[in-house]
Amino acid sequence: MKLKNEIMLITYADSLGKNLKDLHTVLDKYYKEAVGGVHILPFFPSSADRGFAPIRYDKVDEAFGDYADIEKIGEEYYLMFDFMVNHISAQSPYFQDFLKNNDQSKYKDFFIRYKDFWDNGEPTAEQVDKIYKRKPRAPYVEAEFADGSKEKVWCTFCEEQIDLDVTKKDTKDFIIKTLKDMCKRGAAIIRLDAFAYAIKKADTNCFFVEPDIWNLLHEIEEVVNESGAEILPEIHEHYTIPMKIAEQGFWVYDFALPVLTLHALYNHTGEYLKSWLENSPKKQFTTLDTHDGIGIVDVKDLLPDEEVEKVKEQMYKQGANVKKIYSSEAYNNLDIYQVNTTYYSALGNNDAAYLLARAIQFFAPGIPQVYYVGMLAGENDLELMERTKNGRDINRHYYSLEEIEAEQERAVVRKLKELMELRNNHPAFNLEGDIKIQCEGSKMKITRSYNNDQITLVADLMNYEFEIQ
Repeated sequence: MKLKNEIMLITYADSLGKNLKDLHTVLDKYYKEAVGGVHILPFFPSSADRGFAPIRYDKVDEAFGDYADIEKIGEEYYLMFDFMVNHISAQSPYFQDFLKNNDQSKYKDFFIRYKDFWDNGEPTAEQVDKIYKRKPRAPYVEAEFADGSKEKVWCTFCEEQIDLDVTKKDTKDFIIKTLKDMCKRGAAIIRLDAFAYAIKKADTNCFFVEPDIWNLLHEIEEVVNESGAEILPEIHEHYTIPMKIAEQGFWVYDFALPVLTLHALYNHTGEYLKSWLENSPKKQFTTLDTHDGIGIVDVKDLLPDEEVEKVKEQMYKQGANVKKIYSSEAYNNLDIYQVNTTYYSALGNNDAAYLLARAIQFFAPGIPQVYYVGMLAGENDLELMERTKNGRDINRHYYSLEEIEAEQERAVVRKLKELMELRNNHPAFNLEGDIKIQCEGSKMKITRSYNNDQITLVADLMNYEFEIQ
């Protein structure tokens, strides 16, 4: 099924029930009208990062089901798949063959070897300083080969996620084959995870390196477009980068909206939110929550620096069980640009504030995405996070079928579902439609229109009351 202008659910294969069959049941039983598409987070065999260290792409993790289950969901809902363009698992057959056979491996060109990449085999201190790093040192892992030799191989993220050399023919062939297979399996849109890290050049920051990154994007676009699918580059950085990507006709994420909406609700003013909504791209996917934390870096210069700091502190003070330590090294979190919490808990588990936040999101330009925990107005899962010591698990609760059924009785869940159905069915939300916003004090009015159709959100950011006209 091709991409539609209807709300996309983001979920793991085993978070709404135990597997893909359960997920399909939940969708059909409760959300047939509320959800038009599903981003099933990486469902491939993986060695780390809850799917984001894929061992292979030609199989579904057996714990979830198989590709037949994926394809059945795709008959009723448009699908988004993840492709980790930057890396592959250290347990993948490609890297394991490289470790076994070294220079004789047919996959040796898949990986970025320090000895070949850097002059003299090592970066200088100045070159390391330039790199946009996720570690407090040069990004590498020391590969240990079967013959006893060792060498440094580029590794941006955790040691189970080995970077790919996307410039080499063998790697490009692998990328093309994988993308084509995804399209055959029913992907309407392919999310390019961590794509901004994919191009490395000495004496650059190795992050969104132009013009090479554009060449890579257009090459990938050409492959998937043959099947009528689309691509969504994923990037958390200054808002001007997604804007540049949007200007070239690609889909982008609106990662600025979550914090701007929190700021508006915490401080009872829509001043900064209004400015962004009037200028954000039409061809985008909006979020309030995802499988990661709430991004802070994405609002730099959309909010003054002092307002960014203010809203971060408000998240900790006004949110329910939101603590700084949950986004720290103590919980294996090095992403200082994110705050780990559910969106519902960031708003103090306040039903009215939460529903208004969703209403604002649904009136924003683009296609809304709703994360599964957010769809059930889920609170911070402190028990899971303490068990795993992974800060992001605070927002990754595993729902049983019985829990999901019980959650449907909550007023906030029912009302959110009604809002989702309205967003999917009202013609004024056409992607090419217009948006008009009025702000006066705590009062905010957002009007969406397309041809002769119009719909208006009238909201009070002070008491969180709103109506739709």
